[in-house]
Amino acid sequence: MLKKVDIVLIALSSPLLIGVYEEKQLIDSISTQEKSSEILPILFKNLLSKYEIQNLFYANGPGSFMAIKVSYVFLKSLSILKNIPLYARDAFYFNNNQPIKALAKLYFVKISSEIKTQKLEKAPTSEFILKDVLKYDEFSKQSTPLYAIGAVG
Repeated sequence: MLKKVDIVLIALSSPLLIGVYEEKQLIDSISTQEKSSEILPILFKNLLSKYEIQNLFYANGPGSFMAIKVSYVFLKSLSILKNIPLYARDAFYFNNNQPIKALAKLYFVKISSEIKTQKLEKAPTSEFILKDVLKYDEFSKQSTPLYAIGAVG
């Protein structure tokens, strides 16, 4: 019998992070520099052979639009095929609300609950991290990517 787990995916920049949670506690993590479009099928094939996935969670933006699209399409397909609920949370949840690189000196910032772009002269250091404890009530069933963010230009 396979261990029942939840999976969290953060694929907005490099490295791609996957957290494996048992009873809401982080029990394993995967970090890779590989492109999400190439590595997600391989990683999830391995995860599905080791675990029974109960819930899928992911960071739905902002970040690399291509990485967000790939993550969403992959996870949504898996969600439908395997009947696994899919939940989302904005990327600021996983980086302690630090600015996220957009383009050149533009960064995504979250002020209150609004996500905007701002020009920053000094590049902040920010990295995404997996939480030690998974809190279901901090995620939304509205799992579509955050495409409503203003155009970067």
